[in-house]
Amino acid sequence: PIGGVIGSKLLGETLGYDNIACSDIGGTSFDMALIVKSNFNIASDPDMARLVLSLPLVAMDSVGAGAGSFVRIDPHSRSVKLGPDSAGYRVGTCWKDSGLDTVSVTDCHIVLGYLNPDNFLGGLIKLDVDRAKKHIKEQIADPLGISVEDAAAGVIELLDLDLKEYLRSNISAKGYSPSDFVCFSYGGAGPVHTYGYTEGLGFKDVVVPAWAAGFSAFGCACADFEYRYDKSVDIAIPQYSSDKSKIEACKIIQDAWDELTLKVIEEFKINGFSEKDVILRPGYRMQYMGQLNDLEITSPVSKAASVADWEEIVKEYEKTYARVYSESACSPELGFSVTGVIMRGVVATQKPVIPVEKEHGATPPKEAKIGVRKFYRHKKWVDADVWQMEKLLPGNEVIGPAIVESDATTFVIPKGFATRLDKHRLFHLKEIK
Repeated sequence: PIGGVIGSKLLGETLGYDNIACSDIGGTSFDMALIVKSNFNIASDPDMARLVLSLPLVAMDSVGAGAGSFVRIDPHSRSVKLGPDSAGYRVGTCWKDSGLDTVSVTDCHIVLGYLNPDNFLGGLIKLDVDRAKKHIKEQIADPLGISVEDAAAGVIELLDLDLKEYLRSNISAKGYSPSDFVCFSYGGAGPVHTYGYTEGLGFKDVVVPAWAAGFSAFGCACADFEYRYDKSVDIAIPQYSSDKSKIEACKIIQDAWDELTLKVIEEFKINGFSEKDVILRPGYRMQYMGQLNDLEITSPVSKAASVADWEEIVKEYEKTYARVYSESACSPELGFSVTGVIMRGVVATQKPVIPVEKEHGATPPKEAKIGVRKFYRHKKWVDADVWQMEKLLPGNEVIGPAIVESDATTFVIPKGFATRLDKHRLFHLKEIK
């Protein structure tokens, strides 16, 4: 999932998007992260499997809800429960060789007509609609006293609502509004649910890459080579400290940077890189004195030696603090505490080329349409035009109900939505009346 965030950053820079809400749905989880002013956050002590790691990672929020999530009825409340366990690569009961007997979200996709059972992974795996119906009827529909279609549709609506609330709450909890962001939707199952978890949130734009299923791999190819070293320090400087105290603080920071620089350069040399190829990016962790949480800051100065350098270090911290928590929350009267010093070394890599193709008219070519499929939503079956993703041309517009298929993913566009393919082969989804 981290690869998707790195890929989103590169794509955002190409398109001129500063604020991006990254959303990735696979078979097991829904992962999201925020890129704010072209930067993503780093978690200094992330947790994994309930263990806290001393290993800085790209900050992400995840929930166990994906296309493979198992669906069950709670025997006590008779409510529908999604996950957190998942079918993973085994898809669901609709794949006869899966060895599964518990309904998954993908079983519901198949029953509702979202997916083509003959074109899963380009037809390498054939899915059985009747098997999915049988298991949904026994495990979900009959216990609730509703039809198979309504049971499957209810599962999808519940999942979409969970994802929407998770996305909205994570954005709001950080002090932002969805209207400040462009949403990137990717992952193998992302385009299937894009409309459901973005509807009504008010994003500036909703973007689905044509290569959504491989977007995280694309992001990994965008990453630079980087080594990073951190060192804990304890520097406390009240707001109106003497110049001498500020210079002493700078000396501690600079000594730590020098120490960490040697380690970073040595790592690159061991791996065959020349010192002249390494770009050094010093940083630090700072908080107001007495607070529990610090912020990681990329240093605005390459050397820390003077009072002016200290003032720049503080200024950059307060600018970041205001962006994260709002300007009114800034509290310089508390004084400043530097808790850590960071040195990152980066060797730039050759980045993937973002496609740029000639734009055509809004009407898709006839050969792009591969048929019509029944699609169930809002308690009724409708005819959805089915389009082959690779044959759609930049500039083409598709109005729902429609389904855009490729071998690796399916982009669902229900009634009330439309999408346009741009010159970079990015679909832009919008709500229409």
